[in-house]
Order: sequence, then structure tokens, then C-alpha cells
Amino acid sequence: MKKTLAFLLALVMVLSLAACGNNDKPAEDNKSGQTDNQKPEEPGSAPDDAAGSSTGGVEPDYSYPIRIYSNSNSTERTTWLIAEAKDAGFNISIDDNSVISGDTAAIQAANENKDGDLIFGLNETRWSQLVDGTYENLKIVDWTPSWAGDVGEYVYPGKAYGLVIQNVLMLYRNDELGTNGQELHFDHWADIVDCGYSWYRQNKVGGTTNANINSAMLYAFVDPASPAGGISVDGWKTLWKYCEQGKSGGDDYKYGFDPLNKGDVQVSTFYSSSLYGKIDAAGESSEKPLLGTMEPENWALVDIADGTYYIAEYIGILDKAGRTPEQTAAVEAFAEWFGSADVQAAWGEEFDSYPCNTASAAILYPDGVPEIYTLKNFALSKVDGDATYAEYVAAHSSEWTNIMTNLGFYWADASGAASEPDWDNLDWGTLTQSAGE
Repeated sequence: MKKTLAFLLALVMVLSLAACGNNDKPAEDNKSGQTDNQKPEEPGSAPDDAAGSSTGGVEPDYSYPIRIYSNSNSTERTTWLIAEAKDAGFNISIDDNSVISGDTAAIQAANENKDGDLIFGLNETRWSQLVDGTYENLKIVDWTPSWAGDVGEYVYPGKAYGLVIQNVLMLYRNDELGTNGQELHFDHWADIVDCGYSWYRQNKVGGTTNANINSAMLYAFVDPASPAGGISVDGWKTLWKYCEQGKSGGDDYKYGFDPLNKGDVQVSTFYSSSLYGKIDAAGESSEKPLLGTMEPENWALVDIADGTYYIAEYIGILDKAGRTPEQTAAVEAFAEWFGSADVQAAWGEEFDSYPCNTASAAILYPDGVPEIYTLKNFALSKVDGDATYAEYVAAHSSEWTNIMTNLGFYWADASGAASEPDWDNLDWGTLTQSAGE
């Protein structure tokens, strides 16, 4: 993104946070310049009549250490957030991904430890489970921030609200290392297996990005009546072919950007967050790199009629036993601050992510929405009565993981390849269960 925009956002952050302080800070360290006996303005606090607030006009206890769980927790993100929150008058605790890595680990740790005040990140699959009470020790409290109306469809009303939008993308090279100018048009993501070009595929079952790619591949094969996890057997055959004929880089290629950037494959998958930053730095790791960010020069998005599988990272407040109304008010104030337009714009600028908050997006992209975020979103398409595909994925994700694990999907290299299953004679009732059940 533009350096001038980074400067402007930094200025916005300074101005918006300058009024915020902490009563416990010495006057000379207080960025607002107020003395110890002055009451700080409430950092990011919602109006007194904010709908859905569980604390009303209770004075927040800003000294309270707010315990946060998240899978959006790279070292850079956690360092940035702790520092910015401190400047805004909040005391937060969040583990980086050396301690908790991935959405499964984050939600399990929160459920087991029972000490969390707030969760952000995850995706619709996890959030629908969380809001529906799947996790015995986790309950989301009623809460509505002042910016709730700015996040559009990315909302669980009264519970959780979108922060960041991501989607999985299918990219291809259109130069001499790719299709030589031939445009790619698919009806479904799964059409990659018949495209006639080489493609990258991930080499493990787990992981948020991998799971989202699987969900995109299986979308065309939804069958609520199927005993194979609500997916037709043809869907599993196609996903097997995707694994069998796709190229994996083992541990060398964790995601699909590098093999495409180096010309090892012609078609690949990657996630939208950090794509432009990756292309900006593409020449550092390839002699024939991808060129052009907002105006691609030697690559393009595969035009897929179905669209793509979006995920939105949300924020919600946990019902923590023993927390006082004043402490809960501090948690609400932090959530209000973190999801606000200026802060989410700064977060998006810093980490190359696209905000759900339309006011934040307008700050980041005054010239319009980038193409990668204008694609049709089939995660929210209805597939089974009133259920969205994201909700369908949530209902079946454990079965899908068990199927892929039990059948041996995603070998790292050809030497570890499993034999293709006898599709006509499989016991799906057993395959949808964890091994040993």
C-alpha cells in the first residue's frame, strides 16, 4: 500500500488515541499530557446508550488485564496490538503463534483455560459453533458496538462482529511459465483438476487456509443426503485427484504463493490477505517473479462462476466467571476501540488485510475496492434450507477432517502416496469418525 497512506494512518492513530490514557501512568509518560488527578477520556468507549451493552453506564476499570485469544496472532500482530492498546489506555494479554497457532488451538485453549475475556479472529465456521454453544466453557455475551452498522453482512447480531475479510483465491500465471496468454474460466473450484495445467496443492489436512481450500473444492458437491459427510462421493473423488495430480512442495512451500512465483506450477491457491505485499516483494525469492499488484502484469485470478470462499474474522466478548461489571466495561471498551474505523484501517495498513468496516475500507482504498474483494462470496450462499455454506461447513467439518485423515489424503511427496480408495465399497459411517472410535 501507499507510503503516504501509511503516514496518514499513523497521524490518524496519534490524533484518535491522544486523548486516551491510563490513571496509573505517571504524568510525564501519559501521551494525552494530563496530570494524575485528571480523569482520562474513556478509550474507544461506546455512547452511554449503546444498544446491547451489558454494563450500561458502569465506569470501566482500565487497569484490568484483558485476556484475549486469537489465531490472528503472528508475533508482529501481537506486538503491534499490545503496544497500541497500551497507548490507548488498555492492559491486554494475548499469546503469539509460538504459543497458540491456528484457529483450532485458539478455540481449544480458550475452552480449556476458561480465563478468556475476548476472542477475535477465527472464521464463520468457528463462530457459528461458538455462538451456537458448541464449546461447553465458552459463552458469548450480548453486546452491540457503535460501529455494528458498518460491517454489513458480517455479523452475528448482538454477539459478534466482523473485523477482517479474507478469501481464498485461485491464481495463474499467464506468461511463458503459465498459460501463454490463455485465460482461465471455471464453473467451480473443482474444475482445476481438468484444466490441463499444473497446479499446487497443500500437503496436510489441518490448518485454516488448507481447510478453506478444501471447502472451496467441495462446494459443488454438497449433498445433504450423502452419508459421506454431506458431500457426494464424486466430490471426494475429485478432491483425491486434486491431491494425487497436484504438486506439493512439502515443507518448502507452506502456501501456494511461492511455487507460482517461482514458476514451478501454472495455477495455485493463496489467501487474499498479504497477497499484494507478497507480490511487491516477489523478486526477492524468484528470478522470474509475479509482477504487478493492483494491475497484474503476468498473472491473473481464475474467473470462477461460483465465486470464492470468503472468511471473515470476528470479535466477540466472552462471559467470564467472576469478572466485575467494571472489568466487563473495560473489555467492551477495548472491543469498541479495536473494531473502530481508524484502528481497523491502521491494522489493515500494517498487515495488508481488508476490513469488514466500510468506513475503514474507505480510508484504506479511497479509489475503490480491489478486485480480489469484489468476487462473489459463496460462503454465505444458502445450500441446505436456511443454512449458509459456511454453516454447512461448520456442521460437517469434523467429518470431513476424519474422512481425509482416515483415507490418507495429503501426502507430502509421491513416496508417501496412499492407494486410491475403492470408492464403491467404503464404510462412510466409520470414515466420518475419528480413528479408533
